[in-house]
Amino acid sequence: MNDYKALRIFLLAAEKRNFAQVARELDMTPAAVTRAIAALEDDLGVQLFVRTTRQVSLTTDGAVFAAQIQPAVNTLESARKDVRNAHKADQGRLRISAPTWLGKAVLPPILSGFRELYPKMSFEISLSDGLVDIVDDDYDLAIRISSAPSDKFTIWRKIRAVPRILVAAPGSRFTDMQHPSELTPDDCLAYSGESRRENWALSDGGSSITIPAGRAFSANNGEVLADMAADGAGVAMLPGFHIAEHIRSGRLVQVLSGWAPQELWLTLYYPPYQSLPPRIATFSKFFEQQLASQMVMLE
Repeated sequence: MNDYKALRIFLLAAEKRNFAQVARELDMTPAAVTRAIAALEDDLGVQLFVRTTRQVSLTTDGAVFAAQIQPAVNTLESARKDVRNAHKADQGRLRISAPTWLGKAVLPPILSGFRELYPKMSFEISLSDGLVDIVDDDYDLAIRISSAPSDKFTIWRKIRAVPRILVAAPGSRFTDMQHPSELTPDDCLAYSGESRRENWALSDGGSSITIPAGRAFSANNGEVLADMAADGAGVAMLPGFHIAEHIRSGRLVQVLSGWAPQELWLTLYYPPYQSLPPRIATFSKFFEQQLASQMVMLE
């Protein structure tokens, strides 16, 4: 970084036009500033300043050089700050991917609380119900509600299980079902990150059954599926917290209550760090604590 330091000295001298002032601001001696400028001039083979007893002035070459290097030095300084901040627990930037519903209903108060404690932290939040490529898309971490992770190349942290239930519109023919075999693939509104069909695995504790879903309708958004089910289009299988308000309002009712779908997991996952950067570890711990303390019901 010696070249970078020399360029910073040069740019400050170009701004202040006084080597002694530059020395005071950079905690250097005037002689050290003079030597740094002289070495830079020697390396470039041009004179950058015209020196008088009272001040220094840029030469034409010096002015051109200052204008050309200023953007690059600014970019380098920004990169240096980002790298330094990345290893601090209380400042820096976090790029987070989160599911749409959770990002709207759960994440805002957690982020607000975290920024009250760490006001130097900043966030970029992206809401998506599909799985993201956390490395290629350059996220620091992602919050996911999904089946048990199978990705061996990222780091996963399971926060808690998320049970799902089967729901349909009250008064629809689906509320009278006694067994999942009464469901047809056209009745089952599938959730898929890629809007494709899925298979529902249901168990009553003793026996199990698998039903193909999504032949007539699938979506990658739980709110859409809940609304479709409430309109009588079929049965949806969604996390309990996602449709809790629909059930309280009477728009949806649970069906086949004796048959439980496989649980999902609320999970944090990260790029393949050797160890979590402090700012990410700090937020992860805070997120988990706040999720519990706020009594967010994920059932």
